[in-house]
Amino acid sequence: MKVADAIAEVLKREGVDTLIAYPVNHIIEAAARADIRTVIVRQERIGLHMADAMARLSSGNTIGVFAMQHGPGTENAFGGVAQAFAESVPILVLPMGYPRDIAHIHPNFNAVENFRYVTKSIEPLTTAEQVSNVMRRAFTQMRSGRPGPALIEVPADLVNADHPDEVKYTPTFHTRSGPDPKAVEEAADALVNAKRPVIYAGQGVHYAKAWEPLKRLSERLAAPVTTSISGKSAFPENHPLSLGTAGRSMGRPVFDYLHNSDVLFGIGCSFTTTSFGAKMPQDKKVIHSTLDPVDLNKNIIAEHAMIGDAGLTLEALNEAVDERLGNHVPDAAPVADDIAKGKKAWLEEWMPKLTSSETPLSPYRVLWDLAHTVDREKCIVTHDAGSPRDQIIPFWDAITPLSYIGWGKTTQLGYGLGLAMGAKLAQPDKLCMNVWGDAAIGFTGMDFETAVRERIPILSILLNNFSMAIELPIMKVATEKYRSTDISGDYAAMAKAFGGYGERVTEPDEIIPAIKRGIEQTENGTPALLEFITSKENTVSIFN
Repeated sequence: MKVADAIAEVLKREGVDTLIAYPVNHIIEAAARADIRTVIVRQERIGLHMADAMARLSSGNTIGVFAMQHGPGTENAFGGVAQAFAESVPILVLPMGYPRDIAHIHPNFNAVENFRYVTKSIEPLTTAEQVSNVMRRAFTQMRSGRPGPALIEVPADLVNADHPDEVKYTPTFHTRSGPDPKAVEEAADALVNAKRPVIYAGQGVHYAKAWEPLKRLSERLAAPVTTSISGKSAFPENHPLSLGTAGRSMGRPVFDYLHNSDVLFGIGCSFTTTSFGAKMPQDKKVIHSTLDPVDLNKNIIAEHAMIGDAGLTLEALNEAVDERLGNHVPDAAPVADDIAKGKKAWLEEWMPKLTSSETPLSPYRVLWDLAHTVDREKCIVTHDAGSPRDQIIPFWDAITPLSYIGWGKTTQLGYGLGLAMGAKLAQPDKLCMNVWGDAAIGFTGMDFETAVRERIPILSILLNNFSMAIELPIMKVATEKYRSTDISGDYAAMAKAFGGYGERVTEPDEIIPAIKRGIEQTENGTPALLEFITSKENTVSIFN
């Protein structure tokens, strides 16, 4: 047995059924021999994004795995690992390293040295006998505490070295920790005595599969719920107490309720201030529940804190709230009615764009028709950076858990394609879609060919306005000498050239029929790219 085969055997025992990779990496063939599906991508970042989605959609139970060659392959992968680290996603990264005798000689790229600040766990494999120990440490870290990437560098001169015939390895366990009971009591007191509580739910609710306990707490307190971008779909957005998602763009009720609240309860979130999420008000009584104490008092000052798994925290908190409320059931109708009125008034302001018959097409019309054509209980959607993110988040009601892959700690263009492909690998019975723009497809569009070649039938929604429209106001303020980059192209033709289905749509009446044709193609096993020619829209639902 070779080291590569021992690594593949460990992956198999840990429940890994898919290895995503970019050659050359000898672990690929070993994985195939172990009956692990191998998916070969055109660039490293897409492969990492695919592994990212696979981990998220399993709520952290399954680990996404990506392997790549040493040197340039490992260098190219940095952005994808950094994205997963920022978004707290457990993926196993297996770069090949330079042979051990030159691994530390400048300028040879050493992954252990260079990825240290974007990984949760990082370690080189130094001898064949250490495969099980090194792999066990990595999987334990990924399955314990705050999720994040783990990296194991496998030297090129070791991957085909002899390994002891027997792999002595027992799959690792998933750990959970609960909050201090006293902290739970204090938080329950604050919530029960609050006049206008608001719950802010983050990605930790997904990892804990704590959707029902969150819903129960909201209804028990008559407390409205908003989510972070990565927490979107943790609370059904068609629920009467749902405010929507608190991103850079948001519905009016999100802003109003956050700023009119007296107690803000963050569960499974970091409360990190970013350029792409909602800016939290600073004058509220804050209860912060997070898995990682490093998040406390980082950007938001908390009066109460609970450290632990979001599910265990919500279960304990529900019990404490029940003890305090007894048979009393707060009347949620006034809050629900107020939310409904606020949403109605806000949507009425946006209806001209959401239902516009103008050409070029309104991107809002495309997204509105998409949301009302697909079966949102049987689909998974993700956005890309920039305009697609800001345009879809407020107007797409995610109604089932893990039906929306939201992100926004960092903002790499082209992230959404890999997420959609990974989502389809993880949940092949779902319609998996990415919404992106012409800037994003310029970064990762070649990997649409990967979807065709590897038989991953996603639906890709491209909003093409032949520019980076989100930058236009900035350009005009700075100078008119320079303009937003002209990035025109015929991407529907590109999709067809790759062997997929491509269609360019220019007329409003053709939006829904084209979406239906695209869905039909995916159901027949063909990836589809619908290219909608849109206006240079840069109006966003932002409140200050």
